[in-house]
Amino acid sequence: MTVIALAGGLGAPGVTTAAMALLMTWPMPPEHRVVLAEADPDGGAILPGALQGTLDNSHGLRNLAVASRQGQLGEAFWRQLVDVTDAGSRDRLVLPGLYDPVHASAMEPVWRPLAKLFTGIEAHGHDVIVDLGRRGAFGSSAVLAQSADVVLVVARSTLRSLQSAQVRVEALREVLGGTTELGMLLVDEGPFSKEEVRKHLGISVTAVLPWRPKEAAVLSDGAEQPRRFESGELMRSARTAAVRIQELVAVRRTRLVPPAGPSGGRVVTGAR
Repeated sequence: MTVIALAGGLGAPGVTTAAMALLMTWPMPPEHRVVLAEADPDGGAILPGALQGTLDNSHGLRNLAVASRQGQLGEAFWRQLVDVTDAGSRDRLVLPGLYDPVHASAMEPVWRPLAKLFTGIEAHGHDVIVDLGRRGAFGSSAVLAQSADVVLVVARSTLRSLQSAQVRVEALREVLGGTTELGMLLVDEGPFSKEEVRKHLGISVTAVLPWRPKEAAVLSDGAEQPRRFESGELMRSARTAAVRIQELVAVRRTRLVPPAGPSGGRVVTGAR
């Protein structure tokens, strides 16, 4: 199971749209669930966007601040999740973000226990996608990025977006300290190829999503789905990206497992 985080820079690169695309295309083995948590301190966009305001603000991240103070974070978390599937299967769920950025200060003591919760529920068949927005990978909420398996910087392949991404990548390297895999999710809007991005920013492009505004509007604003939306280029690319991310996590975890000793057990260093 996997915890991944998506972070953006200036210029609204489409972090939430990319996160929604991954949520809706994430591979789902039997008895498996995936949760998208909107953890952007600047506020959430899914309730008024993809869900078109069909739900009020009674569900969401802000309620966890009160629950955490009462020692009830674990129980409250599940009550805040919103099912985004048409069939009501509750296997693709959203934790709506803050509806007012002024509430971000109340979340400061919650981020760390929430990060522990995310890494804990993956042992029970849950993957977690964390939408960090522009600022969520820094400050008190940085623990969400630090505890993830992979952090992906979302950027468009334009000069303006990539310059902003370069600043974010450098800052994230300091925040993560090499303990979390860092990659890029590139939205192919501009003239720069993923090879050029890798060369100039020094970061691996984990996956590429096409620039398809009409298809993206379904995920960002709840727009009417165009014909063959599910089989369209954006969703096909998102499925490929989801698989690639899971492969990256598997390789990372294999690399972190200590080698077996001669008797088949773990090697214990420093023993006397």
